[in-house]
Amino acid sequence: MEKEWSQLSREEKRERRLKDYLSGEGIKFKNAKAEKLYKERALRQVKAMMCEKPDRVPVSLPIGNFPAYYAGYDFKTVMYDYKACVAAWRKFMLDFYEDMDSFMGPGLVFSGKVMELMDYKNYAWPGHGLGDNVNTFQFIEAQYMKPDEYDAFLRDPSDFAFRVVTPRVIGAAEPLKYFPPLNTFLGTPLSLAYPFASREMRKAFLRMIAAGAEMERQQKIIMKFNQEAQEWGFPLGRGGMALGVAPFDMIADFLRGTEGVAIDMFRQPDKLLAAIDMVTEFTIDRLTKTTAHTVSFPLHKGDDTFMSRRQFEKFYWPSLKKVIDALIDEGIMVSLFAEGSYNQRLEYIGDFPKGWVSWGFDQTDMAKAKKMIGDRCCISGNVPASVLITGTPKQVKEYCVRLIETCAPGGGYILAGGCAATEVKNPDNFRVFMEAAEEYGRY
Repeated sequence: MEKEWSQLSREEKRERRLKDYLSGEGIKFKNAKAEKLYKERALRQVKAMMCEKPDRVPVSLPIGNFPAYYAGYDFKTVMYDYKACVAAWRKFMLDFYEDMDSFMGPGLVFSGKVMELMDYKNYAWPGHGLGDNVNTFQFIEAQYMKPDEYDAFLRDPSDFAFRVVTPRVIGAAEPLKYFPPLNTFLGTPLSLAYPFASREMRKAFLRMIAAGAEMERQQKIIMKFNQEAQEWGFPLGRGGMALGVAPFDMIADFLRGTEGVAIDMFRQPDKLLAAIDMVTEFTIDRLTKTTAHTVSFPLHKGDDTFMSRRQFEKFYWPSLKKVIDALIDEGIMVSLFAEGSYNQRLEYIGDFPKGWVSWGFDQTDMAKAKKMIGDRCCISGNVPASVLITGTPKQVKEYCVRLIETCAPGGGYILAGGCAATEVKNPDNFRVFMEAAEEYGRY
């Protein structure tokens, strides 16, 4: 008889979460080779993440939006033409079939049509704030929460997000600022109709419905392709991931902005800490309910250059560690991408049980990372985009080999880029990643 979930150890919970991913359960593989490759690739990734020795070093290519250009399109085109988007990623997948351990589909190519319908202000994109030839998005920071609004946020975060922040971030939703407080609907069911007596409110919701319908059209096409990629034998990304945001980053990125949160650390640290604590709790509540085996965090404001060591200890790390610890208790592995440099953070970030946490590094000293945390945490990175874009295949391969020699001993290493390298001119600069791992990364 199977144990109840609450009776399982964290290792037993992880085993259940990983079972279908490792076996490929439910995937109708194209052929026997695809099934064999899928199982080899999935096991290789998981063993590295668990700080064990796989058959060889796994490879994660930093392709970014390169498939669009490889297929003769540009980023703007694939944001609006979903079939062209899938065709581009399919071409890359099949042409690099033997040169990849994992493959990221175009799930991070957001729909330009959806963002237009929403009048979305958090991003600029080609043709909307950026030139038509730009190959990525640009995140637009602003103080969407004003410095005197912490109390309102802390009192009722859902209502504040709905009626205050959303109208500031989404132009189409501006009438929501006139919506009555959400708690007024308790016990007065007919009051739900009152806001929609306004023509402007109805128009706002109709625009959101249109955006949702457009998103459904895009997602159906992309999800069908993601299924196809699995059938060809590719675990998607590292497979089964959910996305998280560090509590400090949630406030700094989406509410107060870099300037605002930097000022708050000095002028109103207690309110900032109270907001971080609240965000921590609902982040834990949301992410521990996932069925995924891994939660991934891109870390934006914790690097060496943004805040001091003392500020990191006070504002950034305790809340993030609390979230990570809660996920581990639920059998969920954690993968974190440390943007910028984390050389001064290494003494903190390895305090976890062996084989549960993976760190992807951008500009961190990999030899130092291997020495300080590599016995407990999987590490990956940091082939620079500059080397991939301007270097020759020989130079790229030499860089990869040096990283393998430094980081691979004992297991727990994934060969990867420091950041995406969309502007690569020579596709062989990606192929030599696999060559380096095949020739020098065997255990």
